[in-house]
Amino acid sequence: MMTIAEALLQAHQLIHSETPKLDVELLLAEILGRDRTYLYTWSERPLTDEQAELFNNWFNRRLAGEPVAHILQHRGFWTFELEVTPDTLIPRPDTELLVEIGLELLSGIEEAPRILDLGTGTGAIALALASELSRAQVLATDVMPGAVALAERNRQKLGCDNVEIRRSDWWSEVDGNFHLIVSNPPYIAQDDPHLVQGDLRFEPRSALVAQEDGLADIRQIITGAPTYLVQGGWLLLEHGWQQAEAVRELLRERGFSAIFSRKDCGGNERVSGGRWL
Repeated sequence: MMTIAEALLQAHQLIHSETPKLDVELLLAEILGRDRTYLYTWSERPLTDEQAELFNNWFNRRLAGEPVAHILQHRGFWTFELEVTPDTLIPRPDTELLVEIGLELLSGIEEAPRILDLGTGTGAIALALASELSRAQVLATDVMPGAVALAERNRQKLGCDNVEIRRSDWWSEVDGNFHLIVSNPPYIAQDDPHLVQGDLRFEPRSALVAQEDGLADIRQIITGAPTYLVQGGWLLLEHGWQQAEAVRELLRERGFSAIFSRKDCGGNERVSGGRWL
């Protein structure tokens, strides 16, 4: 019978993963219904036949490159777990920077803030902001029906009654004015080699790739945002690690002020924003 320790040793086979040890720990913890500390405290305990069969199935899927989040069908973001499907991007820790900055920018507003999350995917950004700002009214949109359905399931699971999920192709079904507009849009160029590597192979191209060297959707958002911002409102965008200068220039050309960029946990400029006055 396979023990927990023997299963953990298989991590060395995941040569194409950046986090092989963590991957195996997450799979085992899910199967056993325990936390990761348990795996090392009781490492000599055997898996049941059913547990071993499930582990081998999941491990082989990960060996083939399928993301752990797709195998487990959930991923942690901010302070909660989100359902994840192949219809959307897997929420990433760097995107939490959008939430952190958004909360900072809204901290001085006395009235109930109105927030728009464009291209919401799983609903991660909108739900994180709504969970921290109970008075806020949040509109989250996405063009893909599968993403809209997924975000709505996550909204219901978390009980965020101050969030509305709506299908919209960027600005097509948006109305009203907002104190904060946030977005993590597609920003990878079509010929980027990373698209055929790692977990990105399993994620929807429509949520990853944009024309104009990855800037087309960012440009569309920046162009339209002033129509939907209150005076003094903010626009925040996640972008590629080499795009900050180009995004700042687009914001400047459109007439935004107080333009800035902020670095992610890897030291790369990942979020840029500006204020509409």
